[in-house]
Amino acid sequence: MKQYRTINNLVGWITFIIAATVYCLTIEPTASFWDCPEFITTGYKLEVGHPPGAPFFMLVANLFSQFASDVTTVAKMVNYMSALMSGACILFLFWSITHLVRKLVITDENNITKGQLITVMGSGLVGALVYTFSDTFWFSAVEGEVYAFSSLFTAIVFWLILKWEDVANQLHSDRWLILIAYLTGLSIGVHLLNLLCLPAIVLVYYYKKTPNATAKGSLLALLGSGVLVAAVLYGIVPGIVKVGGWFELLFVNGLGMSFNSGVVVYIILLAAALIWGVYESYTEKSRLRMAISFILTIALLGIPFYGHGVSSILIGVVVIAILGIYLAPQVQEKIKEKWRISARTMNTALLCTMMIVIGYSSYALIVIRSTANTPMDQNSPEDIFTLGEYLGREQYGTRPLFYGPAFSSKVALDVKDGYCVPRQSQTGSKYVRCMSLFRPQRKNLTGRKRLIHRTAGTYRIRIRAKYAFPPYVQLRALLTLQAVGRHQGA
Repeated sequence: MKQYRTINNLVGWITFIIAATVYCLTIEPTASFWDCPEFITTGYKLEVGHPPGAPFFMLVANLFSQFASDVTTVAKMVNYMSALMSGACILFLFWSITHLVRKLVITDENNITKGQLITVMGSGLVGALVYTFSDTFWFSAVEGEVYAFSSLFTAIVFWLILKWEDVANQLHSDRWLILIAYLTGLSIGVHLLNLLCLPAIVLVYYYKKTPNATAKGSLLALLGSGVLVAAVLYGIVPGIVKVGGWFELLFVNGLGMSFNSGVVVYIILLAAALIWGVYESYTEKSRLRMAISFILTIALLGIPFYGHGVSSILIGVVVIAILGIYLAPQVQEKIKEKWRISARTMNTALLCTMMIVIGYSSYALIVIRSTANTPMDQNSPEDIFTLGEYLGREQYGTRPLFYGPAFSSKVALDVKDGYCVPRQSQTGSKYVRCMSLFRPQRKNLTGRKRLIHRTAGTYRIRIRAKYAFPPYVQLRALLTLQAVGRHQGA
């Protein structure tokens, strides 16, 4: 087995050298079309690109840009980053293939024959190199885009769950799951593609923990993986911003404190809740405190509050109530053992959640750099509310998948004051900063009164006008009206 691992590592690194060499020799010498110049610019000067942003990509691209001899080679350095990361993706792909083929071919891992070894290594080499020279992957491997970085995260995460499978019955095997959660949180700052690995991870976990797996159990595992993806994609990602916005409104509009004071308090409370929950589930002193700390953490993360407005609060209250009933010590004692939540499971879940939040915190870079008003500052996400719109991609409008306007749809026009104007409706609202000045009186040490100018402000609701058709139809309407105007003028 030791000899197998040595050969497996050696051939894997040879595969990496082949892929990385090919990609580095074929990289784009400068910037490619579409989003590549924007990503290179945001990485070089840490500027704010299009929603939803890629802050962790920006940080790593900025690191590679430091190796540029002058500004003309910055794009090449970022392209080298994509090439090396794509090569590393091939490396982990090779190790994943050999792991799976080893499970199929080798029956006795202590006595591996030469034929079995050649079969395993040949399968990994062929599979990895075929993907190396595939058109789609090669195309993204040589330009400064997020897909190479995201593919690397996906390959590492899947390889890590296979590593966990080898040591799943050991005492500290959960550390691999926690590392997967951390990398998943980091990958959110690059691209959401990595979340597609969660169903595969859940299935590997289910098959390892359930030797006599059934079709029904597999379907339930897939259903659970869908809930897990939704908890991250529609829970943690927008939920942290949503709950943070509630705290901000309370402290600024309700208590009259300065901007961002509510966000600071929220971050402190969230960190305290996470630490408390991990501590309670680790010590196991009280099942009641363990349940309370877990529910409080889930609530502060915003996972139960799906949607917008009052409906999200109602959904959140219902979900928290159901979770509270299920985790109650009396209920846990009455239900069957296989449906109980053990302290280890709760501790691992909280640690994984903490790692996701830590990785996701790279989005603080977007707010910090937007506050600095960089030359490229798309959407200007300078506070918790504009960050929510930025993450929600609200500038792109709606995307009807089954029913709604298509690219060929005609714009509904109304005649107003002799002009044709697009028909629109006002829906929803958003909060914007509103500055004001007041003069509080204070006394100095001598007892004399002095006036101190202090700037304060509130968040006010501004109605948002939302067109009843997507932005590309808006553009088409604008171009049509301009053409009509030129024709009438002629």
